[in-house]
Amino acid sequence: MVSMDGRVFDRLSLGAEDGGTFRITPIRAPDELLVEALTASPPEEEGDFRLSDLAELGVLDSTIVLDIRYATTNNFMGEVFYSEPKAFLQRPAAEALVRAHHWLGERGYGLLIHDGYRPWYVTKMFWDATPEELRIFVANPANGSRHNRGCAVDLTLYDLETGSPVTMTGGYDEMSPRSYPDYPGGTARQRWHRELLREAMEAQGFTVYEAEWWHFDYEDWSSYRIGNERFEELGVG
Repeated sequence: MVSMDGRVFDRLSLGAEDGGTFRITPIRAPDELLVEALTASPPEEEGDFRLSDLAELGVLDSTIVLDIRYATTNNFMGEVFYSEPKAFLQRPAAEALVRAHHWLGERGYGLLIHDGYRPWYVTKMFWDATPEELRIFVANPANGSRHNRGCAVDLTLYDLETGSPVTMTGGYDEMSPRSYPDYPGGTARQRWHRELLREAMEAQGFTVYEAEWWHFDYEDWSSYRIGNERFEELGVG
């Protein structure tokens, strides 16, 4: 219990702030989920959509650093989901992100990307593996994700002088209140980093997701269909 101004609050435990990767215990076996997800189909959509024009971020600007967690086991499920450590966005979003990266460069920082376009079947795996009480942090495959449309990006900052990622108020994919973009805890420096990232991205037409400081949606996300192609099927550069 914590007392403040005569009021008593329950103490909320968020776990250790050790910088380690947040992990869940999947409620279903990943191998089983993969088979099921690959045989499922994304929700049908009606309307006039733009043609997909996914651009590879590392090709657009080689100074953008990639740490594609879902191409490794260093993620909240501890499984490999992507065949290649690459990041893609629809071209208008990708070009806007490069502009944000250059703006940050004038201030001694750069962008480090964790994820961009995400095939729908991976979103389905995330949802089906995650305990119900944590599903605010994963997209419902019945609706699709803005990652599936190539208009969402997960990212952080790195220091140009040291080449190291900065410290934020919470870790990437951490399913706790520390992930909220308005979380008041952490150090003043961590909150300043978080707000600098947000300022850079919002100036280029991105909006931060309400539960994840690292997740930004591009303004035209609804103009694109849900995609389900694997990276090796994209054939883009």
